[in-house]
Amino acid sequence: MDIQVADTLLNSLIDGRYRIRGRVARGGMATVYTAIDERLDRTVAIKIIHPNQARDAQMQLAGFVERFTDEAKTIARLTHPNVVAVYDQGIHGGLPYLVMEYVRGRTLRDILAERGRLNPSEALAIMEQMLAAIGAAHRAGLVHRDVKPENVLVAEAPSGGPANLVDGVVKVADFGLARAVEASSETEAGNQLMATVAYVAPELVTEGRADPRTDVYAAGIVLFEMLTGRVPYDADRAVEVAWQHVDRDVPPPSTLVPGLPPVLDTLVVRATRRDPGARPTDAGALQAQVQVVRDDLGTAANAHTAVLRQIPSVGHPAMAVEQPTMVVSSVRPTERPPWARLPDQQQGEKTTPHRRRAATPADGFGERLRELAARLSAIAGGNRVAVIAVVVAIGLVAAMGGWWFGVGRYTEAPALVSMAGKDAQAQAERAGFVVKFGDPRYSEAVAKDAVLAQDPASAARIVRGGTITLTLSLGPERFPVPDVSGKTFDLAQLDLEQANLVVARGPDRYDDNLPKGVVISTNPKVGTVVKPGDKITVTVSKGKAPISVPDLVGRNINEARSDLSKLGLKLTETYKESDKPKDQIIAQSPDSGAGVVTGAEIKVDVSKGPPAVPVPRVIDLPCQQAKQQLESQGFTVGININPNAVVRFQNPTENTPAPPGTQIVLTCF
Repeated sequence: MDIQVADTLLNSLIDGRYRIRGRVARGGMATVYTAIDERLDRTVAIKIIHPNQARDAQMQLAGFVERFTDEAKTIARLTHPNVVAVYDQGIHGGLPYLVMEYVRGRTLRDILAERGRLNPSEALAIMEQMLAAIGAAHRAGLVHRDVKPENVLVAEAPSGGPANLVDGVVKVADFGLARAVEASSETEAGNQLMATVAYVAPELVTEGRADPRTDVYAAGIVLFEMLTGRVPYDADRAVEVAWQHVDRDVPPPSTLVPGLPPVLDTLVVRATRRDPGARPTDAGALQAQVQVVRDDLGTAANAHTAVLRQIPSVGHPAMAVEQPTMVVSSVRPTERPPWARLPDQQQGEKTTPHRRRAATPADGFGERLRELAARLSAIAGGNRVAVIAVVVAIGLVAAMGGWWFGVGRYTEAPALVSMAGKDAQAQAERAGFVVKFGDPRYSEAVAKDAVLAQDPASAARIVRGGTITLTLSLGPERFPVPDVSGKTFDLAQLDLEQANLVVARGPDRYDDNLPKGVVISTNPKVGTVVKPGDKITVTVSKGKAPISVPDLVGRNINEARSDLSKLGLKLTETYKESDKPKDQIIAQSPDSGAGVVTGAEIKVDVSKGPPAVPVPRVIDLPCQQAKQQLESQGFTVGININPNAVVRFQNPTENTPAPPGTQIVLTCF
């Protein structure tokens, strides 16, 4: 007996606008529903993040919502006929969601599960549209990071019938969604990697970083799977599969499916090289190579039709049944039906936009071959021997032409990596190649202005006189530590990570001037020159300490001791010469009002009192005159008996050292 749990979102209304009608699919991060936009009366797809993703403590922060919103805005600006459009985003029940274009059709995963593998014409047609979508994202500065058959949709015909895979419209989904979730939860990063481990690039395993070449690698694995019906690596544990990408080269597809054209092996191997610098620079570059391969296979197919024996794939359940014979035919599709045309196709066009319609060298050769056959047949007349000779001659000419267009016109790309840019350009041009320069990149290993990468790679097959793209090195990347003091830790961490620095949070400390959670300082200090990957330790304020230091200046040291003891603070005294009264505090550190914790040390400077001076002799002077003289020197005066008489005694006596302010007692009679 099956037990099904009701989906509480079904038939619910989101944002007062989107009525959930059904669940389409459930993935590792989100669930996809169909819904009716009641405002515009159209069917849309809604992708809602799973509750277990949103319950993560880090993802509860406002920073996740902000990152998710930014990703949605970026994807929404990515307008391309092969990209699933994003219409809206928001929060429902605490769960972020995206509103997207609803594509009526099947995922590439569904197609592969049904058919096992595709013939080269179908695989290349799907791959070309995939790369068009991913290439548009790369040009917009966006990396997909999760290229796999589940994220590739093949639209069905409006009639509901199956779409021709060569002529069908392919759309790519989930741009940036994995990045938004992964950036918000370090604890989930490993799970995100393992979810797509079959397609993960080596640098994502070893360094955790992704760029357009990471998508190129994943696309190469998808092409391998379309051609062979399986992924290149398998193991009991996901981590073992991931490290096979690092330790092993992806095998050519023909090792699993004998008879596949060699150009397909070259295409897959080039896209899945373990060294990112040896791959095509982005999806656009790989798309151009796919178009060349489609042209080459189309040229070969015009001359003859190659029948390839279908070899059952090992280890894929969908391949257990007998498959029909595979036929490689011309990959130039007939005119697409109106529903399948992309915006840049014009009515009545007989080929897809990328296909060359002008007479190609192969077309000219075929025409000349037909003319030669006609002339030789006319000369031979009905002579049987002559006819055989004509057939042999035509066969030789065809073989030579096929050799030229299939092999002879190609040569190997020279090895230019690590050479100075000018020297590499000169060498390539001397060999007859056209040189272009891609965007330069930083490198720790290759000197500035030397060749960091080339496309095609060294020893790769290239048409004689073809174009080689060189990527020059900017040398080691060095930059000063950015000033993040005064920012919250989250913003400071984002700024530092965008500068490719590793952020560590040091022990927080109290600060009288900065509120809690704000960066006080960094180590290394602001302006220190560092390189990508260096560790920056950030010190964050805990706010003002709980105990305020009292004002002690001008108070007696004994009173200060008593007050600080009650607050649980320690007093350290230093006595200094001063004109202030003895035992009076003349300075303190920290200043009054500063925040400290229990047990903190308060340092004070205490006056020793003014320096002592000799007491003058005033005996035998009139009492009032003696008083004036002593007070003029800073002493105080006390008078006994008769203040109008003559001084008979004084205490202290004459020449006794006494500090100013000391009382001198006079006895007058």
